[in-house]
Amino acid sequence: MKRMYTTLFVLFAALVIAGTVFAKTNFISIGTGGTGGVYYPYGGGVAEIWSKHVKDVKAVAEVTGASVENIKLAHKGETVIGEVMGDVAQAAYNGVDAFKDKKQNILSMAAMYPNLLHVVALKKSGITNIEQISSRSISSGSPGSGTNFMAEAVLKALNIPLTSFKDSRLSFTETANALRDGTIDIGIWSVGPSTSSILDLATTHDITILGFTPEQTKKILAAQATYAGVDLSGGIYKGVDTNVPTIGVWNVIICQASLDTELVYQLSKALFENVDYLKKIHPSASYTTPENTVKYSPIPLHPGTIKYIKEKGIAVPENMMP
Repeated sequence: MKRMYTTLFVLFAALVIAGTVFAKTNFISIGTGGTGGVYYPYGGGVAEIWSKHVKDVKAVAEVTGASVENIKLAHKGETVIGEVMGDVAQAAYNGVDAFKDKKQNILSMAAMYPNLLHVVALKKSGITNIEQISSRSISSGSPGSGTNFMAEAVLKALNIPLTSFKDSRLSFTETANALRDGTIDIGIWSVGPSTSSILDLATTHDITILGFTPEQTKKILAAQATYAGVDLSGGIYKGVDTNVPTIGVWNVIICQASLDTELVYQLSKALFENVDYLKKIHPSASYTTPENTVKYSPIPLHPGTIKYIKEKGIAVPENMMP
């Protein structure tokens, strides 16, 4: 009898261990950007939400080269989630521009917030118009970033040759340091205001943020349908007291199109229902809503996101269906 109980105990222990070993944990890597922008802290907040509120999920935010790289990483399966500018997501989904003839295996999970183009120079440089860029040293954002993608799209729309200036293609933090040190004349960011690297620069140096003229804005919007003319509000950055007319584009969270519907449903639900936590990390998270996702996503939504949005009683238009 003692041997039988011993045998049963061993079998029970084995079953418990097996259940522990084989319990499936979904490890989710979120492609963000550099530490000097909004993507990284925002993505860190999303990772915390998912790890805390979605059963059997462990999420982590990864420092990356941002939008273009994030899409390529998700497409290849090296990550499953990426924070991406809308114009880059649309190009990737359709297989054009940086993704020519290589459609990426992605869908949209959520609209995040609108990015605004910040074209920054030091006041002492005397630069007042982006068309003064010729023969200058600049940083249009790190290679593979949405900032670099957008900067080049804007310059091309304005008929400014990309060979007419020296481009260092630095990260946000490196761009701010290069402006501070005088090694570049103009730095470009595409970010949700405010962003820490520009805030820090403005505390030590007088900066100017170059606005676009109505004629320049018209040319840019004619070339890029995903862009919009918007104002960067005065008072956000020290010394920039009046509104600056610039260009905006929405950011989205993209995911692998092949991700399980129920998993994406649970991730979407946790994200949208814990936005108050994200807003404590950055106020731009107030734009992260199901309504904005339906309205501003540049590519179709994942079926898991659609399931959650429909549960909330929000209609999903045909062009958002995968």
